Amino acid sequence: MANIEYSEQELLRRESLAKLRELGINPYPAPLYPVNTTAAEILAGYDPEKGNFQEVCIAGRIMSRRIMGAASFGELQDETGRIQVYVKRDEICPEEDKTMYNTVWKKLLDIGDIVGIKGFAFITQTGQLSVHAKELTLLSKSLKVLPIVKEQDGKVFDAFADPELRYRQRYVDLIVNPQVKEVFLKRAKIIATMREYFNAAGCLEVETPILQGIPGGATARPFITHHNALDIPLYLRIANELYLKRLIVGGYSGVYEFAKDFRNEGMDKTHNPEFTCMEIYVAYKDYIWMMEFVEKMLEKISLAVNGTTKVTIGDQEVDFGGTYRRLPILDAIKEYAGVDVKGMDEDELRATCKKLNVEITPSMGKGKLIDAIFGEYCEKNLVQPTFIIDYPVEMSPLTKRHRTDPTLTERFELFVCGKELANAYSELNDPIDQLERFEEQAALKSKGDDEAMFIDYDFVRALEYGMPPTSGLGMGIDRLTMFMTGQTTIQDVLFFPQMRPEKVLKKEDKTVEEA
Repeated sequence: MANIEYSEQELLRRESLAKLRELGINPYPAPLYPVNTTAAEILAGYDPEKGNFQEVCIAGRIMSRRIMGAASFGELQDETGRIQVYVKRDEICPEEDKTMYNTVWKKLLDIGDIVGIKGFAFITQTGQLSVHAKELTLLSKSLKVLPIVKEQDGKVFDAFADPELRYRQRYVDLIVNPQVKEVFLKRAKIIATMREYFNAAGCLEVETPILQGIPGGATARPFITHHNALDIPLYLRIANELYLKRLIVGGYSGVYEFAKDFRNEGMDKTHNPEFTCMEIYVAYKDYIWMMEFVEKMLEKISLAVNGTTKVTIGDQEVDFGGTYRRLPILDAIKEYAGVDVKGMDEDELRATCKKLNVEITPSMGKGKLIDAIFGEYCEKNLVQPTFIIDYPVEMSPLTKRHRTDPTLTERFELFVCGKELANAYSELNDPIDQLERFEEQAALKSKGDDEAMFIDYDFVRALEYGMPPTSGLGMGIDRLTMFMTGQTTIQDVLFFPQMRPEKVLKKEDKTVEEA
């Protein structure tokens, strides 16, 4: 086994660990510790006139210490925040043996160690609310040095701010950057609010397969794996749409799922190969109803998370309240690119892309050519929530044709700050039309489009039994969290974003990790 190279400070901590064991102190005792309050509860609820919090049992990390002879102060951090603790030698040590204070507390414990404190709340002479320790217990010895932020003359030192390190070592990021926790608390609030909204609308939360024989429901490149027992290839789902619509066929009036989806594509500030998507399908509704449903939902989420419908994203203030603009995609291209692509065939679209300096490939069909123009010229202009509606049939293989124009579909995408947030349809429920659309996708795949859809014959069979008119919506939870918390990269709303492997350098029998 290769030896790991430790810093001088890490070696000192390991020496302290050995000395603790020599003293008969278990640095990693059994997990039961009778915590009965938190730092936030004490700070918010202590009243010296009531004399409450007199039997406190709290646990957390040591984040600072000031040793002053036989007494000292420290700062303890738990999940809710930090609170000062007062440690006096004669209070935490037996009458004869002062080891716990003189040796353990003063010499063998370090910043980052997790300890338990039993005592009582009080106000110090300087007016600082603190916990007076009557008993001190080591719960976990920290062998790594925390990057504690220091400030001097208005300058910040040792801040744990490097994005790559923060994403690789999220556990450290959460310890030393308290504001990061707030983002993930808001993420949980977003999901809880959506569940409450959907349940109130009479929809049922369900679960569908992650491993799928056919990766359907979206145009994307899938991850492929192999099932040994069945000796068949399987795919990590790129979407859960087709399974949820099977449940509508089966008789449910409304179903939704918060799903982990996987797409074997590029990574950037708004894309991660593993992401969370919410999809909901409601029978006897259409995409116009769904637009109103989404407006009310996002207003509700923004109020629940931020207390206002207005959110600052980068240098833009976005308002999630009220009614959003509804703009047909071909009108958007005409408005922002200055060309009318309505009625153009594939050759005309290719010529238009060339004229507009839009990058394209030979495998692109009409749908992707239109999408390329839209992406290049339109998306960046859609800052306030905007429904882009009525997509051409070639762009929407799972969508019902428009009720007044069969060359279009009843589809919308919601854009915010130039990014797609949601995709919704009046769902295609004509099995004959659906099979023809699948076959068109298969033709694109044969031309080299590895994101084109597979033909899902079982889904077509399900439609042949009859699916009621249905509206469906897919919304990216990661991107929604970015918008609602003002973050600019998807990595900041994922606990553990996908990263390149760390490089490992081997020198003789030593292994050195490099971020």
